[in-house]
Amino acid sequence: MSDLSTKIGRLTLQNPIMPASGTFSEDLAAVFDLDRIGAHVLKTITAETRSGNPTPRVCELPGGMLNAIGIPSKGIDYFREHALPFWARYSAPLVVSISAHSAAEFATLARAVSLPGVAAIEANISCPNIEADGKAFAMSPESTEAVMRALRGATDLPLWAKLTPNTGEPIEVAQAAEAAGADALVVANTVLGMAIDIESRRPRLGNVMGGMSGPAIKPIALRMTYQCARAVAIPVIGCGGIATLDDVLEFLIAGARAVQVGTETFRSPTVMLRLIEALDQWMAARGIGSLDQIIGTIAAEADEAARHWGAAS
Repeated sequence: MSDLSTKIGRLTLQNPIMPASGTFSEDLAAVFDLDRIGAHVLKTITAETRSGNPTPRVCELPGGMLNAIGIPSKGIDYFREHALPFWARYSAPLVVSISAHSAAEFATLARAVSLPGVAAIEANISCPNIEADGKAFAMSPESTEAVMRALRGATDLPLWAKLTPNTGEPIEVAQAAEAAGADALVVANTVLGMAIDIESRRPRLGNVMGGMSGPAIKPIALRMTYQCARAVAIPVIGCGGIATLDDVLEFLIAGARAVQVGTETFRSPTVMLRLIEALDQWMAARGIGSLDQIIGTIAAEADEAARHWGAAS
């Protein structure tokens, strides 16, 4: 067997495959051994209980799906009393995704979830910032740096910043997160979109707009992963449209040290196990002993072309 382990800052994962937040739940324990995957990334929690957005919340589209779930949450007390004891039975690192409306609220929540058994915090800074007229924190370098500094001052746990693909400044945002103390970047969340029912002439989502996920957004997420991996020294975790071994390899070659699988898990709940097995077999067949022989190995001429493209743009 090949060595599939990978380091994300202070954490060592037994393999690079983990779920994307919001696509993974306790129910999957009845489907496969949850300790087989690299890490457990929980659905985003908030300090308060939330019911989420109006229905319908999900609609299928060619190449993926739109969702406007609205981060329903049972709150921090439920997490401490029920969720944390459940996940304590597993050895895979537990990554808690959090969301809040202001930098101060993020810091307070980070302190509350910095508990024994929590290995890292994933800050969902793709959510609306009430201090910036509802724009996502990760839309700008300034708001990214402010919220990540608040988080870094609130916890000693590793911090992963989950970025948005809806910004025009992905490199600057990534660098701001790194400068403010992020230990890793998750690149990226869903792409903002919408769909309309032509018979009723109503939006297909109750919230009108939602996040596009699935294979259709993979080229965007892959491009951002490549850009961010070249621009920062901290690890990048690729996320967006990953469903096959080829997808995993593309992200690793582009510079990601691990990947998150989201929408495909809804279609095939055991997809993460299949990806781990397929990656192991692929590496063994080629005599590749470790992931370091794959990560960031995109052809040198691609980097040169990217430099020229960046200068020209």
